[in-house]
Amino acid sequence: MKRFCILVLFLFTTACVLEAQVVDTTVCDVLSNPKSFDGKIVRIKGTVAAGFDDFIIKGGNCGQHVNGIWLSYPQGSKGKAGPVAVVELQPARNFSGKFQPEQRQAIKLVKDKSFKQFDSLLSQPHQKGAGLCLGCTRYEVAATLVGRLDGVEDASLRRDASGKIIGFGGFGNLNAFPARLVLQSVSDVTPKEVDFSKSDEITKGQMKLFSGSGDLYDPVVAAQRSIARLGGSPAGIQAEKDVAQFGKPGEHNGVSIGYGATNEASVKEDGQGTHDSPDGVLFNCIFNLDRLEGDGQVRAIVHAGQHIADLRDPAKGNENAGLYILEYNAWAITTATAVANGDKFLTLPGGYLLWSSAWPNADRTKNVDDAINEFLSKETLLSK
Repeated sequence: MKRFCILVLFLFTTACVLEAQVVDTTVCDVLSNPKSFDGKIVRIKGTVAAGFDDFIIKGGNCGQHVNGIWLSYPQGSKGKAGPVAVVELQPARNFSGKFQPEQRQAIKLVKDKSFKQFDSLLSQPHQKGAGLCLGCTRYEVAATLVGRLDGVEDASLRRDASGKIIGFGGFGNLNAFPARLVLQSVSDVTPKEVDFSKSDEITKGQMKLFSGSGDLYDPVVAAQRSIARLGGSPAGIQAEKDVAQFGKPGEHNGVSIGYGATNEASVKEDGQGTHDSPDGVLFNCIFNLDRLEGDGQVRAIVHAGQHIADLRDPAKGNENAGLYILEYNAWAITTATAVANGDKFLTLPGGYLLWSSAWPNADRTKNVDDAINEFLSKETLLSK
C-alpha cells in the first residue's frame, strides 16, 4: 500500500510539473518578444482565421508590422482547415548564407471533439454570392489554444550588398511571421460567423461564371493564357514576369508547385533543401485544390508569382519591403488579371469586395486601392 501511495504521489506531482510548464500568455505579449517564447508550451486565447494565404491567431492590433501568430498543425495531422495557398522559402543545397536547422520538441495533436469542431468550422467555405471568393470561409473561431511556440527576433529576410538573400525570416507564408504556434490542443471553441452581407448583396442574382478553359492540370499554362488578355500594359508586363517565375517545363529554377497540406509544420520545409537553386533559395508553392474553384488556381499562380518576383527581383527601394507591401502588390496584380478575364466580382475573406464590374470607370482604381488597404489593415492585421 505504501508503494502504491508513493507512486500515486509521484504521478500527481509529475502531472503538476507538466501543467506548470504551460505558459499562459497573449498574442500581443508573444509578438512583443517572440524569441523569448521560443520552444515553450504556451496557452493563448485568441481568434483564429483561415484565409487565402494566412492561418493566424489574432488578438487585436499589437502595434507590430504583423499582428498575428501563424498557426500550424503538427506534420501528418491531416486537418481540413488552413490557408488556400502558401509560398514557403527554404535554403537550397547551394545556399550561400549560414543556416542552422532548429531542433524542436515534437508535438502530438489531440484530436478530440473540440479539435474536430474547431477544424470543421474553419474549413467551411462561404457559399453565397457570385464570382470568385478567394479563401473565403464562413467562420472565424475564438478559442483557447495550447501548443509549442516557435519565435524569432526578426522575421525579415537578410540580404548581402548585392541584394542576394543570405538569411531567413520566420514562419508561414513568405516566412514573414515572427511567431508560429504548433497546435497541441484546443478548447472553448466559439464560432464567429463572418459578415459577408455587403458583398453578397452586391453580387446576388448573378451566376457563378468562370472563364477557365478546363486546362487547370497545367495551371502555369492556364495563367499564361489568362494574363495574355492584359496585353502590353504595365499590369500585363508585370503579370508576365510573375508567371515566368515558375520556369519552363523541366527547368530547375528553384520554384516548385505542390498540392496538399498547407496547414502543417513540416520538418522538411524547416530544414535545408537537397537541390540547388540559381540564387540559393527554394520557393515552395503549395496549393489546397479543395478550396480553389473555377479560375481560383490561375489567380493563385499569379498571386504566388508576384510574391516570388518581389523577393527575387525587388523593385528599387523595395528590397526590404514588409509583408503589407508584398501582399498589396500580389492582390493588385491578382485583381488586374481577374478584371482582364471578365470576372464580374472578386471577394476576399471577411467580405471585402475587391472588384465589381458595376463600379463606374472613374471609381475603379480608387475602390480597388481602398479595398486592398482595408483588407490588409483590418482583416489580416498588417501594418506598413
